[in-house]
Amino acid sequence: MESEKYLEGQSMQRPPLFESDGFIYWKNRFETYVKSKDLDLWHVITYGDFPPIQNNPETKKDEIVPFDKQNDDLKKKLAKNNEAKMVIYNALPRKEYERIFMCKTAKEIWDTLLITHQGNSQVKDNKIDLLVQQYEQFTIPEEESIDNAFARFNTIITSLKALDEGFSSKNYVRKFLRALHPKWRAKVTAIEESKDLTSLSLDELIGNLKVYEVIIKKDSEMVKGKREQNRSLALKAKKESSDEDSSTSDSEDEEYSMAVRDSRNFSKDEEDL
Repeated sequence: MESEKYLEGQSMQRPPLFESDGFIYWKNRFETYVKSKDLDLWHVITYGDFPPIQNNPETKKDEIVPFDKQNDDLKKKLAKNNEAKMVIYNALPRKEYERIFMCKTAKEIWDTLLITHQGNSQVKDNKIDLLVQQYEQFTIPEEESIDNAFARFNTIITSLKALDEGFSSKNYVRKFLRALHPKWRAKVTAIEESKDLTSLSLDELIGNLKVYEVIIKKDSEMVKGKREQNRSLALKAKKESSDEDSSTSDSEDEEYSMAVRDSRNFSKDEEDL
């Protein structure tokens, strides 16, 4: 029961549970969690342990201080080293713990996880190249909803940001607008003419497009309804016309039969005479 709560992220006392399949997602959540708890812990994880060093007031130099001579402030600071390791341990399943238990510092653990699940610099560059290609080739099919399209687009750009801290783009809005199906052309033109795209946020754009999507859907349903109504009327008219033709044909057949009978009766009368 406790593990279910943990998986659902309902506990603020423990870090997000490690996800090897969604490592980038987990990494970002874990970083946010640690920073929200203690920035010193994140410093230890990314830059290494705090050393047992204090400034000597006599020599005015930083010196390594033996444990028995460390003051409380230094001890509290050094305790961050073990706290940083513990916060990572608490996020890892046993399988991952067995991979990193020989690491002596939180930074060594973190670096091992990055290399194992994110790859070295070459693997990272390859992933970035693939994501950039996906970004450049991103398009939105005619029937895809704005929500689904934004979810795909957001996955690409957040993955790029996670892999490359230097990646930044101010043309997300323009890119998304260009990726829309031609049926959106009128709306795209209206947005470009009425909005400053350099200051328009992606979230604001998505909200704007979703409102218009509802209008498009209603118009489409109205057109479809009219088409079905016209088709129904056409079928009804065709049926009525067919019934009339059938009635006329039956009448003509009856008249013809009567004429044949009269002709036969007339011929028989002549023979009798």
